Amino acid sequence: MDLIWEQIVVDAHDPVALGRWWAEALEWVVVSDAADEFEIRPAPDRLPGLLFVPVPEQKAGKNRLHPDFRPTDQRAEVERLLSLGARQADVGQQEQPWVVLADPEGNEFCILSGRPWPDTAQPTI
Repeated sequence: MDLIWEQIVVDAHDPVALGRWWAEALEWVVVSDAADEFEIRPAPDRLPGLLFVPVPEQKAGKNRLHPDFRPTDQRAEVERLLSLGARQADVGQQEQPWVVLADPEGNEFCILSGRPWPDTAQPTI
């Protein structure tokens, strides 16, 4: 395959604020802090990244694509993200082993239950 996953583009009302929030939430680094293209990555030379770009409208409706994260300790991670400004989200999930949260602009993401594989076998992003 000749494709390299470069980044996911996130439409944002305030790309800088949302990008900084995700950088803190993921403990990633800022590689571009321009107001029209704010980019974060796991490390400066590591892909894929998240690129936040401005849009004039607020988010409306449920995301068509959302990230899932699998922490070591689900409860601790949910509490940490809530303390950073995430909020609980209801997308009709009912009772599930994952927790749906939304970032400060309302983009949903899931925090799954604990890791099912040994740390040495986990995939890298």
